[in-house]
Amino acid sequence: MIKSFLFLLLLPMFLSCSVAVPSCGQEKIKAAIVMNDSEGPKAMAAGGLEEMLDKAGCEIKDISKVQLTDEEKRQYGAWNKEVLGSKHVGQLIAQNRKDECLIIGLLTNCTDLLGMLAGLQHLNPGESPSAPDLRNLQRKGLAGIKPLRVGLVYLDAHADFNTPETTLSGMLGGMPVAISAGICLTRLRLKAGLDPALPTKYIVFGGLRDVDPLEQELLDRSQCEFLTVTDIRTQSTEIDRQMKRLSRLTDLVYVHVDMDVLDPAEVKGHPLTSPEGPTSSELAAAIEKMFTHPKAAAIGIASLPFGERDKDGISLRAAYLLIEGAVRGIKKR
Repeated sequence: MIKSFLFLLLLPMFLSCSVAVPSCGQEKIKAAIVMNDSEGPKAMAAGGLEEMLDKAGCEIKDISKVQLTDEEKRQYGAWNKEVLGSKHVGQLIAQNRKDECLIIGLLTNCTDLLGMLAGLQHLNPGESPSAPDLRNLQRKGLAGIKPLRVGLVYLDAHADFNTPETTLSGMLGGMPVAISAGICLTRLRLKAGLDPALPTKYIVFGGLRDVDPLEQELLDRSQCEFLTVTDIRTQSTEIDRQMKRLSRLTDLVYVHVDMDVLDPAEVKGHPLTSPEGPTSSELAAAIEKMFTHPKAAAIGIASLPFGERDKDGISLRAAYLLIEGAVRGIKKR
């Protein structure tokens, strides 16, 4: 009798406590933004990104910007300089703690994939490093930390799986996935801080439509897997299957977007568009589905048309829609 009376007496307190706890959909999602020092990332940051994230239910933890030293700016080689910027992207990413926030990369081009993966490999598992520790980490180039296993969903009209031996264009931007997988240009991969290389079974391509013949041979010999444009447009069950597979194999998953994966109507200023891509709404819905999986940790947006190449702001709005998709997915977990 006394126990029943005490339960009735305390019941209102329990009910009030339960009401006070916000649901997952009401909580603010922390977001850490890392941006390279180039015009595309600056356009994304300045076009209303913070306001968009606030409306979407995000609290911005910080915005970190890459800054090359004077010595680095004087170093030789266009490829070398690109990777130096990517290396700094990785160092800024690595300052964040695993599972603490959504990491958003505002990237120059797909070469920044190397830095994103390197930084995610070395996310800080504990407290954020002190300033002296961070300087030591930067001098080491992210070495000395047990790497996390990172899965990759690569959304691009192109596979970027060429090597210097197979490329038709000679562009470094057509090689970053192959570099990340340890197939070529080992020195550049290590300079970016990506070590070990990704096993190809950790890689899923999405939206491919333009693959070089010898590049296709490399893909055929790999363990990479694929999401078709139809999978993306219909948000097929293959998306969940691939995310579950990557989640079993890896510690976290990075979703990388080259804006040329979209229908050319939304990226008119992109120099490498390919027909029959998904719309930004379709891709955002697919990304939302990916980010309902708890191991999806970061999204990167690369190669945004800006300025005169995006006078009407269509490409910028498309990029924001993709980021919103990631946020919506997290809120559904």
